[in-house]
Amino acid sequence: MLKRVARGNLIFGREYMEQIISAIKALWQEWAGTEAKEVTILPQSGSDRIYYRVTGPDNKTVIATYNEHLKENQTFISFSKALQSKGCPVCNVLKVNVAGNIYLQEDFGDVSLLNLLEKHGYTDYIYGLFQQSLRELAHLQIIGGSAINYDDCLTTHEFGKQAIMSDLLYFKYYFLDTLKYPYDKQALLNDFEALSTYLTHTGNKHFMFRDFQSRNIMVKDDKVHFIDYQGGMRGALQYDVASLLWQARAELPDDWKNSLLTYYIDEAGKYLSHPLDAALFTAQYNGYVLIRLLQVLGAYGFRGFFQRKAQFLTSIPLALRNLKWFTDNRRMGISVPEFDRCLEFCTSAEIMARFEPLKADENTPLVVQIHSFSFRKGIPADSSGNGGGFVFDCRGILNPGRIEEFKTQTGRDKAVKDFLEQRTNMPDFLNSVFDMVDISVTDYIKRGFGSLQVNFGCTGGQHRSVYAADALARHLRNKFGVRIELKHIEQEAKNWINLTYKVE
Repeated sequence: MLKRVARGNLIFGREYMEQIISAIKALWQEWAGTEAKEVTILPQSGSDRIYYRVTGPDNKTVIATYNEHLKENQTFISFSKALQSKGCPVCNVLKVNVAGNIYLQEDFGDVSLLNLLEKHGYTDYIYGLFQQSLRELAHLQIIGGSAINYDDCLTTHEFGKQAIMSDLLYFKYYFLDTLKYPYDKQALLNDFEALSTYLTHTGNKHFMFRDFQSRNIMVKDDKVHFIDYQGGMRGALQYDVASLLWQARAELPDDWKNSLLTYYIDEAGKYLSHPLDAALFTAQYNGYVLIRLLQVLGAYGFRGFFQRKAQFLTSIPLALRNLKWFTDNRRMGISVPEFDRCLEFCTSAEIMARFEPLKADENTPLVVQIHSFSFRKGIPADSSGNGGGFVFDCRGILNPGRIEEFKTQTGRDKAVKDFLEQRTNMPDFLNSVFDMVDISVTDYIKRGFGSLQVNFGCTGGQHRSVYAADALARHLRNKFGVRIELKHIEQEAKNWINLTYKVE
Protein backbone atom coordinates (compact mmCIF):
# COMPACT_ATOMS: atom_id res chain seq x y z
CA MET A 1 0.00 0.00 0.00
CA LEU A 2 1.22 3.49 -0.82
CA LYS A 3 2.28 5.54 2.15
CA ARG A 4 0.68 8.99 2.19
CA VAL A 5 2.95 11.99 1.79
CA ALA A 6 2.50 15.74 2.19
CA ARG A 7 0.67 16.94 -0.89
CA GLY A 8 1.85 20.52 -1.29
CA ASN A 9 2.10 21.19 -5.01
CA LEU A 10 2.59 17.53 -5.91
CA ILE A 11 6.35 17.41 -5.76
CA PHE A 12 7.02 13.73 -5.23
CA GLY A 13 10.32 11.90 -5.19
CA ARG A 14 11.12 9.51 -8.00
CA GLU A 15 10.78 6.50 -5.71
CA TYR A 16 7.26 7.52 -4.68
CA MET A 17 6.19 8.12 -8.27
CA GLU A 18 7.45 4.65 -9.16
CA GLN A 19 5.35 3.25 -6.32
CA ILE A 20 2.26 4.93 -7.78
CA ILE A 21 2.98 3.50 -11.24
CA SER A 22 3.58 0.03 -9.74
CA ALA A 23 0.26 0.24 -7.89
CA ILE A 24 -1.49 1.29 -11.13
CA LYS A 25 0.05 -1.65 -13.00
CA ALA A 26 -1.08 -4.02 -10.25
CA LEU A 27 -4.63 -2.62 -10.38
CA TRP A 28 -4.67 -2.96 -14.17
CA GLN A 29 -3.56 -6.60 -13.94
CA GLU A 30 -6.23 -7.27 -11.33
CA TRP A 31 -8.85 -5.83 -13.67
CA ALA A 32 -7.63 -6.96 -17.10
CA GLY A 33 -5.78 -10.16 -16.21
CA THR A 34 -2.77 -9.06 -18.30
CA GLU A 35 0.31 -6.91 -17.78
CA ALA A 36 0.10 -3.25 -18.72
CA LYS A 37 2.18 -2.39 -21.74
CA GLU A 38 2.75 1.27 -20.81
CA VAL A 39 1.79 3.80 -18.12
CA THR A 40 2.16 7.45 -19.15
CA ILE A 41 1.56 10.48 -16.94
CA LEU A 42 -0.83 13.09 -18.38
CA PRO A 43 -0.62 16.87 -18.00
CA GLN A 44 -1.79 17.97 -14.57
CA SER A 45 -5.13 19.74 -14.24
CA GLY A 46 -5.95 22.50 -11.77
CA SER A 47 -6.58 19.94 -9.02
CA ASP A 48 -4.25 17.69 -7.02
CA ARG A 49 -5.39 14.64 -8.96
CA ILE A 50 -2.73 12.96 -11.13
CA TYR A 51 -3.88 11.22 -14.30
CA TYR A 52 -2.13 8.41 -16.18
CA ARG A 53 -2.98 6.66 -19.43
CA VAL A 54 -2.57 2.90 -19.14
CA THR A 55 -2.08 0.94 -22.37
CA GLY A 56 -2.73 -2.79 -22.51
CA PRO A 57 -1.08 -5.36 -24.79
CA ASP A 58 -3.92 -4.94 -27.30
CA ASN A 59 -3.36 -1.13 -27.23
CA LYS A 60 -6.64 -0.61 -25.40
CA THR A 61 -6.31 2.33 -23.01
CA VAL A 62 -7.89 3.42 -19.74
CA ILE A 63 -7.27 6.40 -17.47
CA ALA A 64 -5.83 5.78 -14.02
CA THR A 65 -6.45 8.49 -11.44
CA TYR A 66 -4.31 8.89 -8.33
CA ASN A 67 -5.85 11.11 -5.65
CA GLU A 68 -5.30 11.15 -1.90
CA HIS A 69 -8.56 13.06 -1.38
CA LEU A 70 -10.55 9.91 -0.65
CA LYS A 71 -13.88 11.67 -0.15
CA GLU A 72 -13.55 13.26 -3.60
CA ASN A 73 -12.86 9.82 -5.10
CA GLN A 74 -15.89 8.34 -3.37
CA THR A 75 -18.10 11.16 -4.63
CA PHE A 76 -16.88 10.79 -8.21
CA ILE A 77 -17.39 7.02 -8.17
CA SER A 78 -20.87 7.31 -6.60
CA PHE A 79 -21.98 9.98 -9.09
CA SER A 80 -20.54 8.03 -12.04
CA LYS A 81 -22.46 4.88 -11.15
CA ALA A 82 -25.71 6.79 -10.57
CA LEU A 83 -25.48 8.80 -13.80
CA GLN A 84 -24.42 5.78 -15.85
CA SER A 85 -27.44 3.87 -14.57
CA LYS A 86 -29.63 6.50 -16.27
CA GLY A 87 -27.75 6.41 -19.57
CA CYS A 88 -25.77 9.63 -19.12
CA PRO A 89 -22.53 10.06 -21.13
CA VAL A 90 -20.16 9.85 -18.17
CA CYS A 91 -17.22 7.55 -17.60
CA ASN A 92 -17.47 3.98 -16.40
CA VAL A 93 -15.32 3.44 -13.29
CA LEU A 94 -13.71 0.07 -13.96
CA LYS A 95 -11.75 -0.76 -10.82
CA VAL A 96 -10.79 0.84 -7.50
CA ASN A 97 -7.88 -0.21 -5.34
CA VAL A 98 -8.33 -1.25 -1.71
CA ALA A 99 -6.88 2.03 -0.36
CA GLY A 100 -9.37 4.01 -2.45
CA ASN A 101 -6.73 6.40 -3.79
CA ILE A 102 -6.36 4.90 -7.29
CA TYR A 103 -9.10 4.00 -9.73
CA LEU A 104 -9.32 3.05 -13.40
CA GLN A 105 -11.88 4.77 -15.60
CA GLU A 106 -12.97 4.78 -19.21
CA ASP A 107 -10.73 6.75 -21.57
CA PHE A 108 -12.53 9.34 -23.72
CA GLY A 109 -9.31 10.52 -25.39
CA ASP A 110 -7.65 13.94 -25.36
CA VAL A 111 -9.98 16.02 -27.55
CA SER A 112 -12.33 18.40 -25.76
CA LEU A 113 -15.14 20.50 -27.17
CA LEU A 114 -12.94 23.54 -26.54
CA ASN A 115 -10.14 21.97 -28.60
CA LEU A 116 -12.53 21.44 -31.51
CA LEU A 117 -13.98 24.94 -31.19
CA GLU A 118 -10.48 26.42 -31.37
CA LYS A 119 -9.64 24.21 -34.35
CA HIS A 120 -12.82 24.60 -36.44
CA GLY A 121 -14.27 27.89 -35.24
CA TYR A 122 -17.98 28.73 -35.18
CA THR A 123 -19.13 26.16 -37.71
CA ASP A 124 -22.31 24.12 -38.06
CA TYR A 125 -20.37 21.08 -36.83
CA ILE A 126 -19.37 22.81 -33.60
CA TYR A 127 -22.86 24.26 -33.13
CA GLY A 128 -24.21 20.73 -33.39
CA LEU A 129 -21.82 19.55 -30.69
CA PHE A 130 -23.01 22.35 -28.39
CA GLN A 131 -26.59 21.29 -29.04
CA GLN A 132 -25.70 17.68 -28.27
CA SER A 133 -23.96 18.80 -25.07
CA LEU A 134 -27.03 20.74 -23.90
CA ARG A 135 -29.39 17.91 -24.82
CA GLU A 136 -27.30 15.46 -22.80
CA LEU A 137 -26.96 18.00 -20.00
CA ALA A 138 -30.75 18.28 -19.63
CA HIS A 139 -30.98 14.48 -19.47
CA LEU A 140 -28.14 14.29 -16.93
CA GLN A 141 -29.55 17.01 -14.69
CA ILE A 142 -33.15 15.76 -14.55
CA ILE A 143 -33.12 12.02 -15.30
CA GLY A 144 -29.58 11.31 -14.09
CA GLY A 145 -30.11 13.53 -11.07
CA SER A 146 -33.02 11.36 -9.92
CA ALA A 147 -30.50 8.57 -9.18
CA ILE A 148 -28.01 10.74 -7.28
CA ASN A 149 -27.56 10.20 -3.55
CA TYR A 150 -26.99 13.78 -2.40
CA ASP A 151 -25.52 12.55 0.88
CA ASP A 152 -22.45 11.71 -1.21
CA CYS A 153 -21.88 15.34 -2.26
CA LEU A 154 -18.34 16.54 -1.72
CA THR A 155 -19.35 19.74 0.07
CA THR A 156 -22.86 21.10 0.50
CA HIS A 157 -25.87 19.13 -0.74
CA GLU A 158 -27.43 22.08 -2.50
CA PHE A 159 -26.36 25.21 -4.34
CA GLY A 160 -28.63 27.40 -2.27
CA LYS A 161 -28.43 30.83 -0.73
CA GLN A 162 -25.29 30.11 1.29
CA ALA A 163 -23.43 28.71 -1.72
CA ILE A 164 -24.45 31.68 -3.87
CA MET A 165 -23.26 34.08 -1.16
CA SER A 166 -19.99 32.15 -1.03
CA ASP A 167 -19.43 32.67 -4.79
CA LEU A 168 -20.23 36.38 -4.48
CA LEU A 169 -17.82 36.79 -1.56
CA TYR A 170 -15.20 34.82 -3.49
CA PHE A 171 -15.43 37.47 -6.22
CA LYS A 172 -15.36 40.27 -3.63
CA TYR A 173 -12.27 39.07 -1.76
CA TYR A 174 -10.15 37.76 -4.61
CA PHE A 175 -10.99 40.19 -7.38
CA LEU A 176 -12.97 43.30 -6.41
CA ASP A 177 -10.93 44.03 -3.28
CA THR A 178 -7.66 43.82 -5.23
CA LEU A 179 -8.84 46.79 -7.33
CA LYS A 180 -8.96 49.09 -4.24
CA TYR A 181 -12.41 50.44 -5.16
CA PRO A 182 -13.99 52.43 -2.26
CA TYR A 183 -17.43 50.83 -2.21
CA ASP A 184 -20.00 50.81 0.61
CA LYS A 185 -19.33 47.42 2.20
CA GLN A 186 -22.63 47.09 4.03
CA ALA A 187 -24.66 48.16 1.01
CA LEU A 188 -22.83 45.64 -1.14
CA LEU A 189 -23.46 42.85 1.37
CA ASN A 190 -27.14 43.81 1.44
CA ASP A 191 -27.25 43.53 -2.36
CA PHE A 192 -25.53 40.14 -2.18
CA GLU A 193 -28.15 39.02 0.31
CA ALA A 194 -31.00 40.21 -1.94
CA LEU A 195 -29.56 38.60 -5.07
CA SER A 196 -28.86 35.24 -3.41
CA THR A 197 -32.41 35.18 -2.00
CA TYR A 198 -33.88 35.97 -5.42
CA LEU A 199 -31.93 33.23 -7.18
CA THR A 200 -32.84 30.50 -4.70
CA HIS A 201 -36.55 30.94 -5.42
CA THR A 202 -36.75 28.49 -8.30
CA GLY A 203 -38.97 25.45 -8.67
CA ASN A 204 -36.54 23.53 -10.88
CA LYS A 205 -33.71 22.17 -8.77
CA HIS A 206 -32.01 19.06 -10.04
CA PHE A 207 -28.43 17.80 -10.34
CA MET A 208 -26.02 20.67 -10.97
CA PHE A 209 -22.74 19.73 -12.66
CA ARG A 210 -21.12 22.88 -11.16
CA ASP A 211 -18.27 23.17 -13.71
CA PHE A 212 -20.02 22.46 -17.01
CA GLN A 213 -17.68 24.02 -19.56
CA SER A 214 -16.23 22.96 -22.88
CA ARG A 215 -12.95 21.78 -21.30
CA ASN A 216 -14.93 19.15 -19.39
CA ILE A 217 -16.77 17.88 -22.46
CA MET A 218 -14.71 15.30 -24.34
CA VAL A 219 -15.58 14.42 -27.93
CA LYS A 220 -14.93 10.92 -29.24
CA ASP A 221 -16.35 9.66 -32.55
CA ASP A 222 -18.50 12.83 -32.71
CA LYS A 223 -20.19 11.93 -29.41
CA VAL A 224 -19.88 14.07 -26.28
CA HIS A 225 -18.79 12.66 -22.91
CA PHE A 226 -18.66 14.48 -19.58
CA ILE A 227 -15.85 14.50 -17.01
CA ASP A 228 -15.08 16.26 -13.69
CA TYR A 229 -18.53 16.34 -12.15
CA GLN A 230 -17.44 15.40 -8.60
CA GLY A 231 -18.25 18.94 -7.42
CA GLY A 232 -21.91 18.45 -8.31
CA MET A 233 -24.89 19.09 -6.02
CA ARG A 234 -28.57 19.90 -6.22
CA GLY A 235 -29.19 23.29 -7.82
CA ALA A 236 -30.94 25.40 -10.43
CA LEU A 237 -30.90 24.14 -14.02
CA GLN A 238 -29.76 27.55 -15.25
CA TYR A 239 -26.31 27.46 -13.63
CA ASP A 240 -24.79 24.77 -15.85
CA VAL A 241 -26.25 26.32 -19.01
CA ALA A 242 -24.73 29.66 -18.03
CA SER A 243 -21.38 27.97 -17.35
CA LEU A 244 -21.21 26.50 -20.85
CA LEU A 245 -22.60 29.35 -22.93
CA TRP A 246 -20.67 32.10 -21.12
CA GLN A 247 -17.30 30.40 -20.79
CA ALA A 248 -14.75 33.18 -21.36
CA ARG A 249 -12.36 31.04 -23.41
CA ALA A 250 -15.12 29.93 -25.78
CA GLU A 251 -16.33 33.49 -26.59
CA LEU A 252 -19.52 32.20 -28.19
CA PRO A 253 -21.32 34.68 -30.49
CA ASP A 254 -24.43 36.31 -29.03
CA ASP A 255 -26.75 34.63 -31.53
CA TRP A 256 -25.34 31.23 -30.50
CA LYS A 257 -25.89 32.01 -26.82
CA ASN A 258 -29.50 33.02 -27.45
CA SER A 259 -30.45 30.19 -29.79
CA LEU A 260 -28.70 27.54 -27.68
CA LEU A 261 -30.50 28.78 -24.57
CA THR A 262 -33.83 28.42 -26.40
CA TYR A 263 -32.79 24.94 -27.54
CA TYR A 264 -31.94 23.92 -23.97
CA ILE A 265 -35.26 25.22 -22.59
CA ASP A 266 -37.12 23.08 -25.14
CA GLU A 267 -35.00 19.99 -24.38
CA ALA A 268 -35.27 20.32 -20.59
CA GLY A 269 -39.02 20.74 -20.90
CA LYS A 270 -39.26 17.23 -22.37
CA TYR A 271 -38.12 15.72 -19.06
CA LEU A 272 -40.31 17.84 -16.76
CA SER A 273 -43.95 17.35 -15.83
CA HIS A 274 -44.69 20.91 -16.95
CA PRO A 275 -42.97 22.95 -19.71
CA LEU A 276 -40.59 25.65 -18.50
CA ASP A 277 -41.78 29.24 -18.38
CA ALA A 278 -39.22 30.63 -20.84
CA ALA A 279 -39.47 34.25 -19.63
CA LEU A 280 -39.04 33.37 -15.94
CA PHE A 281 -36.33 30.81 -16.71
CA THR A 282 -34.39 33.40 -18.74
CA ALA A 283 -34.68 36.11 -16.08
CA GLN A 284 -33.20 33.81 -13.44
CA TYR A 285 -30.73 32.43 -15.99
CA ASN A 286 -29.34 35.96 -16.35
CA GLY A 287 -28.75 36.05 -12.60
CA TYR A 288 -26.87 32.75 -12.74
CA VAL A 289 -24.84 34.00 -15.70
CA LEU A 290 -23.70 36.86 -13.49
CA ILE A 291 -22.92 34.51 -10.58
CA ARG A 292 -20.87 32.28 -12.88
CA LEU A 293 -18.98 35.20 -14.44
CA LEU A 294 -18.11 36.53 -10.99
CA GLN A 295 -17.10 33.10 -9.69
CA VAL A 296 -14.73 32.75 -12.63
CA LEU A 297 -13.22 36.20 -11.98
CA GLY A 298 -12.77 35.27 -8.33
CA ALA A 299 -11.01 32.07 -9.38
CA TYR A 300 -8.75 33.93 -11.82
CA GLY A 301 -7.94 36.46 -9.10
CA PHE A 302 -7.16 33.76 -6.56
CA ARG A 303 -5.02 31.72 -8.94
CA GLY A 304 -3.35 34.78 -10.44
CA PHE A 305 -2.91 37.30 -7.60
CA PHE A 306 -2.57 34.95 -4.65
CA GLN A 307 -1.18 31.74 -6.13
CA ARG A 308 0.76 33.77 -8.71
CA LYS A 309 -0.07 31.60 -11.70
CA ALA A 310 0.46 33.91 -14.64
CA GLN A 311 -1.77 32.06 -17.11
CA PHE A 312 -4.84 32.91 -15.02
CA LEU A 313 -4.07 36.63 -15.11
CA THR A 314 -3.99 36.52 -18.90
CA SER A 315 -7.56 35.16 -18.87
CA ILE A 316 -8.93 38.11 -16.89
CA PRO A 317 -9.43 40.43 -19.94
CA LEU A 318 -11.63 37.80 -21.62
CA ALA A 319 -13.71 37.41 -18.47
CA LEU A 320 -14.06 41.19 -18.08
CA ARG A 321 -15.21 41.58 -21.67
CA ASN A 322 -17.81 38.91 -21.02
CA LEU A 323 -18.94 40.74 -17.89
CA LYS A 324 -18.99 44.10 -19.71
CA TRP A 325 -21.27 42.77 -22.43
CA PHE A 326 -23.53 41.18 -19.85
CA THR A 327 -23.93 44.31 -17.70
CA ASP A 328 -24.63 46.41 -20.82
CA ASN A 329 -27.21 44.06 -22.32
CA ARG A 330 -28.87 41.83 -19.73
CA ARG A 331 -31.16 42.46 -16.77
CA MET A 332 -31.75 40.22 -13.78
CA GLY A 333 -35.16 41.44 -12.61
CA ILE A 334 -33.85 42.69 -9.26
CA SER A 335 -32.43 46.05 -8.10
CA VAL A 336 -28.91 45.88 -6.60
CA PRO A 337 -27.59 49.50 -6.86
CA GLU A 338 -24.28 49.21 -4.96
CA PHE A 339 -23.47 45.95 -6.70
CA ASP A 340 -24.22 47.62 -10.06
CA ARG A 341 -21.79 50.44 -9.21
CA CYS A 342 -19.07 47.92 -8.38
CA LEU A 343 -19.64 46.05 -11.63
CA GLU A 344 -19.58 49.30 -13.59
CA PHE A 345 -16.17 50.06 -12.08
CA CYS A 346 -14.85 46.55 -12.78
CA THR A 347 -15.78 46.88 -16.46
CA SER A 348 -14.61 50.47 -16.85
CA ALA A 349 -11.97 51.39 -19.43
CA GLU A 350 -9.49 52.05 -16.62
CA ILE A 351 -9.76 48.53 -15.20
CA MET A 352 -9.94 46.85 -18.60
CA ALA A 353 -6.72 48.64 -19.59
CA ARG A 354 -5.07 47.52 -16.36
CA PHE A 355 -5.45 43.87 -17.33
CA GLU A 356 -5.10 44.09 -21.10
CA PRO A 357 -1.42 43.45 -21.84
CA LEU A 358 0.36 45.90 -24.11
CA LYS A 359 0.68 44.33 -27.55
CA ALA A 360 3.55 44.72 -29.97
CA ASP A 361 2.75 45.56 -33.60
CA GLU A 362 4.69 45.59 -36.87
CA ASN A 363 6.33 48.89 -35.88
CA THR A 364 7.56 47.67 -32.48
CA PRO A 365 11.36 47.44 -32.66
CA LEU A 366 11.79 45.22 -29.60
CA VAL A 367 13.36 41.79 -30.06
CA VAL A 368 13.73 39.59 -26.97
CA GLN A 369 16.72 37.25 -27.17
CA ILE A 370 16.23 34.18 -24.98
CA HIS A 371 19.09 31.75 -24.39
CA SER A 372 19.61 28.51 -22.51
CA PHE A 373 23.21 27.84 -21.50
CA SER A 374 25.52 25.86 -19.23
CA PHE A 375 27.15 27.69 -16.32
CA ARG A 376 30.22 25.56 -16.97
CA LYS A 377 30.69 27.48 -20.23
CA GLY A 378 29.82 30.95 -18.90
CA ILE A 379 26.99 33.42 -19.32
CA PRO A 380 26.24 34.33 -22.98
CA ALA A 381 27.60 37.67 -24.21
CA ASP A 382 25.19 40.43 -25.22
CA SER A 383 25.91 41.44 -28.80
CA SER A 384 23.48 44.40 -28.66
CA GLY A 385 25.89 46.54 -26.66
CA ASN A 386 23.47 46.93 -23.76
CA GLY A 387 25.68 45.00 -21.38
CA GLY A 388 23.33 42.07 -20.82
CA GLY A 389 19.91 41.57 -19.33
CA PHE A 390 18.33 38.94 -17.09
CA VAL A 391 20.23 35.84 -15.99
CA PHE A 392 18.17 33.18 -14.20
CA ASP A 393 19.82 30.29 -12.38
CA CYS A 394 17.80 27.07 -12.79
CA ARG A 395 20.14 24.99 -10.66
CA GLY A 396 17.82 25.30 -7.66
CA ILE A 397 15.32 23.10 -9.53
CA LEU A 398 15.55 19.31 -9.13
CA ASN A 399 17.76 18.10 -11.99
CA PRO A 400 16.26 15.54 -14.42
CA GLY A 401 19.81 14.92 -15.68
CA ARG A 402 20.52 12.87 -12.56
CA ILE A 403 17.97 10.28 -13.68
CA GLU A 404 19.31 7.68 -16.08
CA GLU A 405 16.37 7.64 -18.53
CA PHE A 406 16.54 11.45 -18.97
CA LYS A 407 20.30 11.79 -19.50
CA THR A 408 20.11 11.60 -23.29
CA GLN A 409 16.95 13.71 -23.48
CA THR A 410 16.42 17.48 -23.33
CA GLY A 411 13.94 19.91 -21.85
CA ARG A 412 11.90 19.53 -25.04
CA ASP A 413 11.16 15.85 -24.60
CA LYS A 414 7.76 15.03 -23.16
CA ALA A 415 9.05 12.85 -20.33
CA VAL A 416 11.40 15.60 -19.13
CA LYS A 417 8.70 18.27 -19.44
CA ASP A 418 6.31 16.10 -17.41
CA PHE A 419 8.99 15.61 -14.77
CA LEU A 420 9.68 19.34 -14.47
CA GLU A 421 5.99 20.31 -14.44
CA GLN A 422 4.75 17.59 -12.10
CA ARG A 423 7.64 16.85 -9.76
CA THR A 424 9.65 20.05 -9.29
CA ASN A 425 9.27 23.71 -8.34
CA MET A 426 9.68 24.77 -11.98
CA PRO A 427 6.09 26.18 -12.29
CA ASP A 428 6.61 28.46 -9.26
CA PHE A 429 10.06 29.46 -10.52
CA LEU A 430 8.66 30.44 -13.92
CA ASN A 431 5.78 32.41 -12.42
CA SER A 432 8.36 34.60 -10.67
CA VAL A 433 10.38 34.91 -13.89
CA PHE A 434 7.29 35.96 -15.84
CA ASP A 435 6.44 38.62 -13.24
CA MET A 436 9.88 40.24 -13.55
CA VAL A 437 10.40 39.96 -17.30
CA ASP A 438 6.87 41.23 -18.05
CA ILE A 439 7.70 44.53 -16.31
CA SER A 440 10.70 45.11 -18.58
CA VAL A 441 8.95 43.99 -21.77
CA THR A 442 6.03 46.34 -21.09
CA ASP A 443 8.37 49.25 -20.41
CA TYR A 444 10.61 48.52 -23.41
CA ILE A 445 7.64 48.38 -25.79
CA LYS A 446 6.36 51.72 -24.48
CA ARG A 447 9.76 53.39 -24.77
CA GLY A 448 10.64 51.97 -28.18
CA PHE A 449 13.70 50.00 -27.06
CA GLY A 450 15.04 47.46 -29.51
CA SER A 451 16.64 44.69 -27.47
CA LEU A 452 16.26 42.67 -24.27
CA GLN A 453 18.23 39.58 -23.40
CA VAL A 454 17.07 36.82 -21.02
CA ASN A 455 19.36 33.90 -20.17
CA PHE A 456 18.54 30.65 -18.38
CA GLY A 457 21.47 28.65 -17.06
CA CYS A 458 21.75 25.22 -15.48
CA THR A 459 24.55 22.71 -14.99
CA GLY A 460 24.65 21.24 -18.48
CA GLY A 461 22.35 23.52 -20.44
CA GLN A 462 20.30 20.51 -21.45
CA HIS A 463 17.14 20.09 -19.37
CA ARG A 464 16.03 22.80 -16.96
CA SER A 465 17.34 25.82 -18.85
CA VAL A 466 15.99 24.53 -22.18
CA TYR A 467 12.52 24.00 -20.73
CA ALA A 468 12.50 27.41 -19.02
CA ALA A 469 13.68 29.27 -22.15
CA ASP A 470 10.96 27.63 -24.26
CA ALA A 471 8.34 28.46 -21.62
CA LEU A 472 9.30 32.15 -21.50
CA ALA A 473 9.35 32.42 -25.29
CA ARG A 474 5.85 30.96 -25.45
CA HIS A 475 4.60 33.23 -22.64
CA LEU A 476 5.95 36.46 -24.18
CA ARG A 477 4.70 35.58 -27.64
CA ASN A 478 1.21 34.82 -26.36
CA LYS A 479 0.96 37.78 -24.00
CA PHE A 480 2.72 40.58 -25.89
CA GLY A 481 3.06 39.34 -29.47
CA VAL A 482 6.68 40.47 -29.29
CA ARG A 483 9.39 39.12 -31.60
CA ILE A 484 11.53 36.40 -30.02
CA GLU A 485 14.95 35.04 -30.93
CA LEU A 486 15.42 31.75 -29.09
CA LYS A 487 18.74 29.97 -28.89
CA HIS A 488 19.68 26.81 -26.98
CA ILE A 489 23.44 27.20 -26.90
CA GLU A 490 24.53 23.80 -25.61
CA GLN A 491 22.11 21.92 -27.83
CA GLU A 492 23.37 23.76 -30.88
CA ALA A 493 26.97 23.16 -29.85
CA LYS A 494 26.33 19.43 -29.54
CA ASN A 495 24.60 19.54 -32.93
CA TRP A 496 21.69 17.57 -31.52
CA ILE A 497 19.15 20.00 -32.86
CA ASN A 498 19.28 23.36 -34.53
CA LEU A 499 17.31 25.58 -32.18
CA THR A 500 18.25 29.06 -33.32
CA TYR A 501 15.17 30.64 -34.85
CA LYS A 502 12.72 33.48 -34.62
CA VAL A 503 9.31 33.07 -33.06
CA GLU A 504 7.21 35.41 -35.19
